[in-house]
Amino acid sequence: MNRAATTSRAPRGARFNFRAIGERLRAYRLAAELRSEDVAEQLDISRAAIYKLERGEIVKIDTLERLAALLGVSLANLLGVEVEYHDSAVSYFERMRQLEGRSERVVAHFDPISFLLTSHDYDVWLRRMLEESIPPALADRHWANTIDRVLGILQERKSSFSRHQLAVTSLIGLRQIEQFLHHGLVGRLGLPPGVQLERKMAARREVARIVEFLEADTTGVQIGVVSDNMPNESFQIFEAHGEAYVAVSPFRLGELPNLRTGIATITTSPDGVGMYRAMIDRLWADSAKGREGAALIGELLARF
Repeated sequence: MNRAATTSRAPRGARFNFRAIGERLRAYRLAAELRSEDVAEQLDISRAAIYKLERGEIVKIDTLERLAALLGVSLANLLGVEVEYHDSAVSYFERMRQLEGRSERVVAHFDPISFLLTSHDYDVWLRRMLEESIPPALADRHWANTIDRVLGILQERKSSFSRHQLAVTSLIGLRQIEQFLHHGLVGRLGLPPGVQLERKMAARREVARIVEFLEADTTGVQIGVVSDNMPNESFQIFEAHGEAYVAVSPFRLGELPNLRTGIATITTSPDGVGMYRAMIDRLWADSAKGREGAALIGELLARF
């Protein structure tokens, strides 16, 4: 990936979360398709030092400056000075996996639904959608590898969720569900009618699964069905041990998915966290929950 790198130095007196620095380092390294030994060789340091850096055990600013230049990001971005940027779906979803792994609660909106709440069958459909979404002129080994790596990270996330039962509050837009049912699980438009019908039935099964979540009041999972307009980009708040991160992303895992274009941001800015919390509180207060939410989505299913 080609990113503009700067030589900005760390702010004087700044305090950093070394574990988070190590996590960002790993995410950017994966996006750059570099192994730990590749980085160690290019920086002329030991592979053990790279492992320790990624675990947040040792941090030397001069080494981080060289790492930032190698990975094509600014030092401020690597240090996570309030905002980190990701123009790679690989690095962004890796950061999501990391943050979920140490969060107590996640509040999120995905278009149309959270991947963590989808069935195992959805993983298979998602691969097909992602492959279809790549224009023929760009369908090469690079993008095939990107799809493999993203799906690997997503499967790790879903597996971890099933083991640890992370508390998830999910906001689902009613209009987004309607569009999901209308298109079906497709990566592009214009598929043959028989394929479209199959994909619409698959989408219907995923939506029916959300109805089951709403009716069952599943422990650790709260769902609010929002009739108001939802933001075009997905967002999440990760909460753990007194810290909070807000992640906003253009990358999309629903019908007509997007892994290729956009820039995601992750921030600990008090203003950013506070604004998103206020918006989420408003949307949650006005949303339909439980059987009321199930009835709203059930009406959509009846129409399709």
